[in-house]
Amino acid sequence: MLYSEKAAAIEKTSALINFAAALGIAVIVPLFHNQLATGPIINALFFIAVIVLGAEKALFISLIPSVIALSAGLLPIIFAPMIPFIMIGNAILILTFNSLKDKNYWIGVVLSSFLKFIFIYSSSFIVINLIVKKELASNISSMMSWPQLLTALMGGVLAYFFLKIIKKV
Repeated sequence: MLYSEKAAAIEKTSALINFAAALGIAVIVPLFHNQLATGPIINALFFIAVIVLGAEKALFISLIPSVIALSAGLLPIIFAPMIPFIMIGNAILILTFNSLKDKNYWIGVVLSSFLKFIFIYSSSFIVINLIVKKELASNISSMMSWPQLLTALMGGVLAYFFLKIIKKV
């Protein structure tokens, strides 16, 4: 085997290990049952995955945590109709960050976090009001409001420190 073939094999193996680790984190972290702990870790995972694995693999990984959170009870069953909107919000975060990360990491984090928050909050307001009595809707949709922005921004900070350690930013 030539040196270049060995290097390519090592690179493929490394990429596979990184992907498997990210996938494992996406499955395990939602089991913590605490949005203010889980949210920043999952959002950090998305930012890290974009830089280390690329946007396509980050998008795949982003489909998992919401389903796990719902099935593990972190999200109340009333939020089941929100899962596709949360997934789209994660995709907005990933794609926006991916398009801005090379220009400015922090602008990418802030703008992608804000767009995710706006999308999920406005979607939840509409969806929850359609399926829940108005008295309960505001209490239920609060989980889809400011915590989404806060946890995404915190995830960006966590990701930055991790990426700094592994010399990717």
